[in-house]
Amino acid sequence: MGGLLALVILVSSSLLMFPSPAASLPLCTDSKSPSALATPLTFCPYNGSTCCNSTEDSQLQKEFQAMNVSNSACASILKSILCAKCDPFSAELFTVATTPRPVPILCNSTVSANSSQSNQAETDFCSTVWDTCQNVSIFNSPFAPSLQGQAGILVNASFTKLTALWQSKGDFCKAFGGASLDESVCFDGQAVKLNSTEAPSPPKGLCLEKIGNGSYLDMAAHPDGSNRAFFSDQKGYIWLATIPEQGSGGILEIDQSSPFLDLTDEVHFDVQFGLMGIAIHPNFAENGRLFASINCDKSKWPGCAGRCACNSDVNCDPSQLPSDGGSQPCQYQTVIAEYSANGSASQPSMAKSAQPIEVRRIFTMGLPFTAHHAGQILFGPTDGYLYFMMGDGGSPNNSGDPYNFSQNKKSLLGKIMRLDVDNIPSVDQINKLGLWGNYSIPSDNPFTEDNGLQPEIWAVGMRNPWRCSFDAARPSYFMCGDVGQDTYEEVDLITKDGNYGWHAYEGPYRYASEGNTSVQAKNFILPVLGYNHSQVNNKLGSASITGGYFYRSTTDPCMYGRYLYADLYAGALWAAMETPENSGNFTSSEIPFSCATDSPIKCDSVQGSSLPSLNYIYSFGEDNRKDIYILAYNGVYRVVRPSRCSYTCPKESITNVSAPAPSTQPSDANLLVYRYSSLVCLVASLWLFLWGNM
Repeated sequence: MGGLLALVILVSSSLLMFPSPAASLPLCTDSKSPSALATPLTFCPYNGSTCCNSTEDSQLQKEFQAMNVSNSACASILKSILCAKCDPFSAELFTVATTPRPVPILCNSTVSANSSQSNQAETDFCSTVWDTCQNVSIFNSPFAPSLQGQAGILVNASFTKLTALWQSKGDFCKAFGGASLDESVCFDGQAVKLNSTEAPSPPKGLCLEKIGNGSYLDMAAHPDGSNRAFFSDQKGYIWLATIPEQGSGGILEIDQSSPFLDLTDEVHFDVQFGLMGIAIHPNFAENGRLFASINCDKSKWPGCAGRCACNSDVNCDPSQLPSDGGSQPCQYQTVIAEYSANGSASQPSMAKSAQPIEVRRIFTMGLPFTAHHAGQILFGPTDGYLYFMMGDGGSPNNSGDPYNFSQNKKSLLGKIMRLDVDNIPSVDQINKLGLWGNYSIPSDNPFTEDNGLQPEIWAVGMRNPWRCSFDAARPSYFMCGDVGQDTYEEVDLITKDGNYGWHAYEGPYRYASEGNTSVQAKNFILPVLGYNHSQVNNKLGSASITGGYFYRSTTDPCMYGRYLYADLYAGALWAAMETPENSGNFTSSEIPFSCATDSPIKCDSVQGSSLPSLNYIYSFGEDNRKDIYILAYNGVYRVVRPSRCSYTCPKESITNVSAPAPSTQPSDANLLVYRYSSLVCLVASLWLFLWGNM
C-alpha cells in the first residue's frame, strides 16, 4: 500500500514538470494589446506603448489624490503601483490564473536566473513598500486583505495603516508579493523591462524534401494525433492523406480519385474564389464534425443566397456599387458550412469519407466585389472557438477600401471573427440577434466592452488576412499575414479588439486614401514583421504575403522558435526571431533554402540554378509532430534535417533523435496534451483505488 501511495505522489508531482503553454506577452488587463500614444500621459510616467489612455490616466490620478498620503516617499511608491495598470504587461502583473488582483504582483524574491525580466538583482520591492508605508495613513487603501485565503484581519474602513490591516511584513508579502519566474513578471516599482539579448544568428538555411506533387491550398492535421492530415484544393476537394516518416523515402499517401469530401458542385472556382479553408473540430475523433469555408455563385446555386455585406447597417447601397468584371454586387458569397463523417465508419476517427450534404450552414455573407475576402477558418487551441478571417471586400476601380469597410464597426469585412459553433441558438434567437448563420457569440468577445462593434468581431482593420496560426508553444501568440496594397506586406500579432490600421495605414506607412478614417481617433497596432515590395523580386511587379507558423519541431533545432513566412510570388522565405523572448519585438531575415539530395520526389529547379523552384507559395501547414510544410504550386514540401542539405546546425547531432512514427492514436505529436491528460487519468485512477482500499 505504501509503495502504491508513493507511486501516486510521484506521478502527481510529475505533472508539474510539464511546461505551461502560457508566457508573458505585452497585454492589458482587458486582454487587449497596448496602444501607442501620440502624446505622453500627464500623471503616469508611461510613454509610447501603454495600456492607459488619457481618461484612465486622469482616473488614476483621482484615485491617488483620494488616498491623501502625506509621506512623500510612500506617495511615490503608491503612485508607481497605481500606474502599473498602464504597463504594457499589466495583464500579467494584475492577474494570477483568472483572479484579478487589486495591485500588481510585487517583486519580493531573487529574480529567477531564467527569467525574461531584465532586473537580475535581488529585488525585494514588496519589503520596500512595507518598510516605507507601514505607518503611513492611506485612505481607500488598495492593500485591504481581500484576497481569499491570505493572511490578514477583517477589513475595517477606519484602518488606514498597513500595520492595522496586516499582522506582519511576511503576511503582507505573502498576499501581494511574488517572484519573476520563467513564464511571468513582477513589479519592482518601474516599468517592466525584458532582457535585451541579441538575436541569435539566423540558421544557415532551410532544408526541404518534396513528398507530393499535388497543389493544395490548406492543410489540417488529423485531431487524433496520428500521422494523417487533411489537404484541400481551391477547386473544392478535401482529401485525407497519410504522411510518410522522415527519412523513409516515402511520399504522401493520397488518393486523388477518392476525396474525403467533394464540394465542387457548390464551390465557385476562379482566381479569387474557391474552397478557401478547412477546419477540423478538435473532437472530430468522437463527433466527426468538419467545416469548410467556400465561395459560391448565387446565380448558379440557389443555396448560395445570403445577406449582402453592403447594406443599410453599414451605410452602403448595393445598387450604387459598380459592376466588377461583369458580376453584380453580392453575386458571390462567402460560406462556412458544417459536414459530418459520422456513419461512414464504425467511429469518426476511422472514417475515409464525409457526407457531401451540409449538416448546418454556419455563415453566409454576400461579397460586394470579387477580391480580398480571405476565408481561412481555424479553431482556437485553448478556447475551442472558430476564428474566421475576412478581407475588406476589394474594389474594382478604387484601391484602398474606399467604402471604409475595415474600420466600420458594423461591417464584418476587413475583420477577424470569433464564433461559437458548439452552442447553436434557435432560429428566433438568430433572427433577433441579426446573426449571419447558425452560431452563438462567445461571451468575452469585444462587443461586451464596445457596444459599437458587431458581436462576431474579434479584431478590425485588416486588408486581406492570408494565413494565420496560433503558436503551438504559446497559444496567446496569434499571428496573421495581411496582404498589403502598394508598398508593404505585414505580419500582425492579433489580440482581442486590436485595430490593425487598414486603410488609414498600410503596415507602418500612412495610407493616403479617400476614406474618412480619423487617424487621431484610433489606437492602431503596428505590424511586428513585414517587408517592402521593393525587397522582393521587382521583375514580378507584385508581392503578397503568405503567413506561416512558429517552428516548434525538433527536426531542425536551429529553426526552433522562429516564425516562418513567405511571399506568394517571389518564392522567398523569411525566419523571424523574437528578442527578448515574449517581448513582441522581432528580427527577421530572408533565409536560403535547398532541396535534400535524397528527396523522395525530385524538386524542380529554378532555370539556370540548382535552387528549388516552388513557384507560388500558397500556404504553410503543421502536422501533429509540429513539422512544417510548404504548400506550393509545384507540390508539398516538408522541412527536414539541415544536414540533408549540407547546412550546418551544431544542435542537430545533440537534439535530433528520431522518434517513432505516429500511429492512429494520439502520439508525441500532441505530447504535452496527451501525456498530461493520461497522467491525470492515471492519478485519478490510483487515488480512487487507494480510496476504495483504505
